[in-house]
Amino acid sequence: MYTQDTICAVATAQGGAIGIIRVSGPEAITVADRIFSPASQDGLPLSGRKPYTLTFGTIRDAGGEVVDEVLVSLFRAPHSYTGEDSVEISCHGSSYILQQVMQLLIRNGCRAAGPGEFTQRAFLNGKMDLSQAEAVADLIASSSAATHRLAMNQMKGGFSKELAALREKLLHLTSLMELELDFSDHEELEFADRSELKAIAAQIEQVIGGLVRSFSTGNAIKNGIPVAIIGETNAGKSTLLNALLNEERAIVSDIHGTTRDVIEDTMNIGGVTFRFIDTAGIRETSDTIESLGIERSFQKLEQADIVLWVIDRSAPHPDFARLSGQILPRCAGKHLIVVWNKADLSGTDAAASLKEVLPQAEMISISAKARTGIRELQDMLLRAADIPEITQSNVIVTNVRHYEALSKALEAIHRVQEGMDMGLSGDLVSQDLRECLFHLAEIVGGEITTDEVLGNIFKHFCIGK
Repeated sequence: MYTQDTICAVATAQGGAIGIIRVSGPEAITVADRIFSPASQDGLPLSGRKPYTLTFGTIRDAGGEVVDEVLVSLFRAPHSYTGEDSVEISCHGSSYILQQVMQLLIRNGCRAAGPGEFTQRAFLNGKMDLSQAEAVADLIASSSAATHRLAMNQMKGGFSKELAALREKLLHLTSLMELELDFSDHEELEFADRSELKAIAAQIEQVIGGLVRSFSTGNAIKNGIPVAIIGETNAGKSTLLNALLNEERAIVSDIHGTTRDVIEDTMNIGGVTFRFIDTAGIRETSDTIESLGIERSFQKLEQADIVLWVIDRSAPHPDFARLSGQILPRCAGKHLIVVWNKADLSGTDAAASLKEVLPQAEMISISAKARTGIRELQDMLLRAADIPEITQSNVIVTNVRHYEALSKALEAIHRVQEGMDMGLSGDLVSQDLRECLFHLAEIVGGEITTDEVLGNIFKHFCIGK
């Protein structure tokens, strides 16, 4: 999968004032010299210059015409992002200029890089482990302070250090077990009593278990906390979505059943990303399309962590018993907030009736149309999310691949503990220890050798990274 050729790619988004083209590989400096002319009087080519220097000059096409005036950054192996000789060409941000420079580089010996190929080379050249490489993509995609801090911690090796400490404990435990196997015919030799081995296994189980449990928080921080907005038709769910997002995201109408499918959008509130889901109004209907929309509403309700049950305060007394029978069974284990909407209109105060059905319910009165009470509702959402304060020192699992590997490692260490409790022979226990080590190594790439696995990870990166 890894070829010793020279690659190039535009590394900046289109439309900016400056565009940067990255070049990496054994011929990176040589190829850049073929198209770049330094403006300095010494005329020294890039190949004769020191690393970590900026050189101003021009790039010319095959006919000698100036394409652009540029700055070239020079890096030499192994002290570069990829571990290879590299140059970065800073041009003006015109898409025409960038494409002209790319074409010149390709004609002179480069190949256009694939998604994530620069970071992939950094991993293969030992500049970072696999978890750090994946954190690069998370850092680029970070949309809140919390996701940024977690990605930075992982990219700087915080997660890798935690795994390295675990691996050290596992190796110590494995060595004690296998040393006893080597001298099993000498019953008088005892390298560690079972109580010590069990204590070490318990420490390992506690750390891995904590990392596995952190995934629910990490996943919420990374992908947003799902919040389902549900209720009867015309209760003001779409108006509430628009008020929360501060934009006209959903169509608002007095006609019942306007929203026939789910509408999703995200918003950052207090540094926490929420994924709001506006659902079709719940009512009895013979309309096939609307019925499908209501069924999807129930599906999204079950997937949500927080549920906003919107009730029209100005409407006649709603049928709480029927609605509760449809909604409450799907809210088990979720944070339910009852939102009394249209507080600016006169109507019957049915809160007491609902309190009888939901004695523990959290309630708030708002006007989504007038946008009153929205700030208070946002504060309630933040409290319901209960996201801990995140710093760059926190080790929280956000990657599904890491979660799956840790879950398998946790299962293996549980088998180790069960084996020791049952008095199984050391060779059987050691097998589970080695399996635990293998799954931890999967995370940082120690046992990852197949092109298929690496390709699946790096294909989701952006071009130029």
